[in-house]
Amino acid sequence: MASKSMTGFGRGEAETDGRQWVAEIRCVNHRHLDVKINLPKGYAGLEKQVRNLLTSTLHRGRVDVSLTVSGDFSDLQRISINTTLANIYHDALVKLGKSLDLKNDTTLSQLASYPDVLSLKKESEDLEAVWLPMEAALCSALHVCDSMRMQEGAAMAVDLTRRLEHFSEVVQEIANSLPELLLQREQALKERLQKLLDNVQLDPQRLAQEVAILADKTDVSEEMVRLDCHINQFRAFLDADEATGRKLDFLLQEFLREVNTMASKINNAAIAHLTVELKAELEKMREQVQNIE
Repeated sequence: MASKSMTGFGRGEAETDGRQWVAEIRCVNHRHLDVKINLPKGYAGLEKQVRNLLTSTLHRGRVDVSLTVSGDFSDLQRISINTTLANIYHDALVKLGKSLDLKNDTTLSQLASYPDVLSLKKESEDLEAVWLPMEAALCSALHVCDSMRMQEGAAMAVDLTRRLEHFSEVVQEIANSLPELLLQREQALKERLQKLLDNVQLDPQRLAQEVAILADKTDVSEEMVRLDCHINQFRAFLDADEATGRKLDFLLQEFLREVNTMASKINNAAIAHLTVELKAELEKMREQVQNIE
């Protein structure tokens, strides 16, 4: 089965230059595709590439993506020397020493300890180079997540197929009972007319007309044909290599429409019991379909 669930989780890792990237992807139900991406500070420029990678595989659902990086960043650290500020500090100390008649014994280490004389800065990384390990971690997480979604989707497809078969059997049971039901109604109509007319001989032609009208009112052949078509479409959607969750949901609404029309036309207690069973099965199927991508 090609159906996929919208629920899944995946974690992937990649390491390069002493730094480790970890990607985590969480997917849950949602009517449309809603992707939220959380990147470490300084890597916002890669968000578009992350989104494009995700949307190439995920088509529906709420997706939360988290990327973290840890490890050795010493190769990016640079010490900045503010010589101008150091001279200002030194001149101020010399001036202070003269005004207080004190010896100026300022050392280099003392000057270096003053605020902002020496500062540690981190150089910006080459985002194209960073994308390689980030992409590897994401692809690994996406593969794990997608595998989980496929497994759950396959299990749901099996359950939906089983329910669809039962639905089809009940529809066939209704179809098989219709000829007998029509005969019963024809006989009931004859008896009612005879009682009303007090055993007066019935006009066969008029009786045939009434029976034809009755048969037309209870004719559900169109509904049966459409239900059969919907059943075949449902099977095809379950096997399709694309996101079909919304199509399946819409199709189930059409199922329900035909069942309701059929129930109102037939208006029989036994058939009503079977249509209630059909509606219950459709409700269970719709609950499952809500989680299919």
